[in-house]
Amino acid sequence: MADPHVSGEVHHRACGVCPGRRHPVGEFDVFERPTAEAPFSPADGHRYLGDGTPVCVHPEKVGLPPGRYKSKGAPLVVQLDLPSDPSQVATHLHGVFHGTAPALLDDLIVQATDQIRRAFPELDALSVLRQALG
Repeated sequence: MADPHVSGEVHHRACGVCPGRRHPVGEFDVFERPTAEAPFSPADGHRYLGDGTPVCVHPEKVGLPPGRYKSKGAPLVVQLDLPSDPSQVATHLHGVFHGTAPALLDDLIVQATDQIRRAFPELDALSVLRQALG
């Protein structure tokens, strides 16, 4: 079995009953908010779809965009949008990088590097990324 998305050994914003603490990315769905489609199970304190798919209802805490990753095989993708002001890029990226799932970081770093080089040629992309990740 693959490691869970959120390791018990690290501090993470995910709830104590988040399926991300038991399952790897792709083995649970993420919804925008609680819904009757994924009711709370009093038996174990988790939410499930009718087919048994575990559901997280706090995308901002688990660091994943909403998606039907397990139940419908949705691809895990994230689109990075940089601010228009170059002085805000590092601060913006810091928030994005530190609030996202580790599984998304590589893709976000590649997107950030490309976007910085295209949108802000006066900035050194590597320096901005170091500042954002620091």
